[in-house]
Amino acid sequence: MHILVTNDDGVQAPGLLALAQEMRKLGRVTVFAPDKNWSASGHVKTMDRPLRVRETTLADGTAAFTSDGAPSDCVALSLLGLVEEPLDVVVSGINPNANVGHDVTYSGTVTAAMEAVIAGVMGIAVSLDSPEGHKAPLDYSCAASVARRVVEKAAADGVPQGVVLNVNVPFLTEGEFKGYMITRQGLRVYRDALDQRIDPRGRPYYWIGGEAPTGVDEPGTDFGALRAGYVSITPLQLDLTSYKAMDVLKWKF
Repeated sequence: MHILVTNDDGVQAPGLLALAQEMRKLGRVTVFAPDKNWSASGHVKTMDRPLRVRETTLADGTAAFTSDGAPSDCVALSLLGLVEEPLDVVVSGINPNANVGHDVTYSGTVTAAMEAVIAGVMGIAVSLDSPEGHKAPLDYSCAASVARRVVEKAAADGVPQGVVLNVNVPFLTEGEFKGYMITRQGLRVYRDALDQRIDPRGRPYYWIGGEAPTGVDEPGTDFGALRAGYVSITPLQLDLTSYKAMDVLKWKF
């Protein structure tokens, strides 16, 4: 199996290293990730400037590719031929925070996996639900082990065409979490606020701030599963059509 490992936190992020090391237990691994943090970048494809790619070395001494493009650019470049050997699966992560509910539309981690699925390659995103304000270095070993088990299962049993697997791992040891749950996308509650300030020249500038987001703790959802101590695996479809709305919008012009 040939696995592409990417992320949205940058090629030197510890979560990516942990993921790559665990994926090597399954087969050949190519690492290709952005050269900077692209968190909350969404699904980006760079079309208006050239993309630069260079080789780099991870903290464990292994080789990797990096680019000044977005996470989805890294996946697209790989699938378009920069990585010569065909890829069987793209695994994106490990993000240091959960990607649940509407987060998936913002997340560079999830949309990198989406880029793979658009090209007909299996895509899996992996995130760790670390506590807000956690200061100590994160231990990604449990999340990496979960990722390996999910990739093994997906490779063996298959994933429906056009589906991205969004995996969120509770901030627990592998012996503490209660198991794995196939979930639906839940509801994220954002508490954003506009922070307006004045620069030294008297001109206004703005930050999008506010308190950390929460979510609706509903059974069967990604957020609810994490709160209950389960690994959440949400199959996301790329077809965003609301078929129920089509039945309602019987407009005549």
